[in-house]
Amino acid sequence: MRGNSTSTQPTGQNSGRKKSKLRLVIPLTLVLAVAAIACGGSDSSSTSIVGDGASSTSSGDQAPDFNITMFQGEDVVGSQDVSLHSLFGEKPIVLNFWAGLCPPCRAEMPDLQEFNEKFEDRTLLLGINLGQFTGLGNQKDARDLLEELEVTYPAGFTTDANVIQDYRVVGMPTTIFIDKDGNIFNKWTGALNGSVLEDKTLEMLDQ
Repeated sequence: MRGNSTSTQPTGQNSGRKKSKLRLVIPLTLVLAVAAIACGGSDSSSTSIVGDGASSTSSGDQAPDFNITMFQGEDVVGSQDVSLHSLFGEKPIVLNFWAGLCPPCRAEMPDLQEFNEKFEDRTLLLGINLGQFTGLGNQKDARDLLEELEVTYPAGFTTDANVIQDYRVVGMPTTIFIDKDGNIFNKWTGALNGSVLEDKTLEMLDQ
């Protein structure tokens, strides 16, 4: 499956898609039962992750807030426990939703690492593990993947199950581009390669 990008800018949707293996995406429609159980099962807001986008955000909207516990990168974000909104204002944020047992997530991580080394002075790359809500691993799996691939950019997890619906996460990985004012600029579902990641980020920085 191909990575899909949505944006408020007139960008070419298919530009920069060069490596088919990096366009892979794990759809969440087949793991909704797992997500519902992880979110509490009987909670209606947990079972309406797919098909009910009424309260979900899109490009141009402010990115919804949620709390984050960091695996690593506390020195960058200022604390082990932070909220997304507390990070607004200084730099645009590239928010990457991933999971420890997600093969496409694994495939894109080296490119994310390289991107961070190049853009860390201009953007904040922040990886958020959603494995516990998607059936794609637990926190140990996430930590193990970070260690195995020698990932050093800030990464953590959230206990807020509403993130999946709030950000319309229908596949893993999903990357949200958030401008420095906290507004969603672009969204990409599926693994990113380095060139697409840089192109989308530069579009955001140049707006």
